[in-house]
Amino acid sequence: MAPAAFNAFCASLPGTTHVVQWEGADVWKVGGKMFAVGAWSWGPHAGITFKVSEMAFDLLREMPGLRPAPYMASRGLTWIQQHGEPGLGDDDLCSYLRHSHGLVARGLSRRVRAALGIEG
Repeated sequence: MAPAAFNAFCASLPGTTHVVQWEGADVWKVGGKMFAVGAWSWGPHAGITFKVSEMAFDLLREMPGLRPAPYMASRGLTWIQQHGEPGLGDDDLCSYLRHSHGLVARGLSRRVRAALGIEG
């Protein structure tokens, strides 16, 4: 997925904010909590990183072009990074990004979700 498409998709999700940090990475947050990172210039650590369920983590970590996210997974967090081919197609990647947004949003207080216009 191209950076512009990644950023446009993440921007379309409710209550999101975008910051550029960590040497130019596009970091997407909901309620101040990170749900996706697009790092295009990180050399061997470049890719799109997102939060997943434990079951998805176990499945995706074995797929070509995907890996446990450097730094995050080593700390016991269930984050996956798409770093190469074949990886996920854009439709599947968008589905996982939407799910990552939902996982993070569900961890927010009801009041914060309501203020962001997020149902549930």
